[in-house]
Amino acid sequence: MAMYRKLGKKSDQRKALLRNQVTQLLYHGKIETTEARAKEVRKIAEHLITLAIKEKDNFDEVTVTAKVARKDKDGKRVKEVVDDKKVTVYDEVQKTIKKDQPSRLHARRQMLQILYPVVEVPVEAAGRKAGTKKVDLTAKLFDEYGTKYASRKGGYTRIIKVGERRGDGAMKVILELV
Repeated sequence: MAMYRKLGKKSDQRKALLRNQVTQLLYHGKIETTEARAKEVRKIAEHLITLAIKEKDNFDEVTVTAKVARKDKDGKRVKEVVDDKKVTVYDEVQKTIKKDQPSRLHARRQMLQILYPVVEVPVEAAGRKAGTKKVDLTAKLFDEYGTKYASRKGGYTRIIKVGERRGDGAMKVILELV
């Protein structure tokens, strides 16, 4: 007896499919897929959320000094002439950052093994690379989902049956975060 569903795919295709669906579930909050796929995605997603809950408060806040380029009213860098060269002017700023403890860092790396990088593209910047921004799903897991589901012991997802798919009669479901 198999320990998991093979979903009619080779192992590399199956892993890519499940990684993609887990990433989309955690980014959007719900996805529509077949029942067999949803049950496999549920296992992976609930494991990631459990990791996030266990390690959500496991960090140290550290104050560091950083050099930041001085900017004018238009948002452009301020330059000054030093030895006949234009040089950017930098200011030193105190910043507070979160430094992961080793167990949280390990959990973050385990999440990054599964999750694909997500790039958010605004409607006005469609087709261009300039207006895009990367979404940090691991931070979303720790900050948003870790605190939201901290009081739950499991069961972070719900499967709602929609009906049969037209082409092959496979049961379609909506998999969503509770």
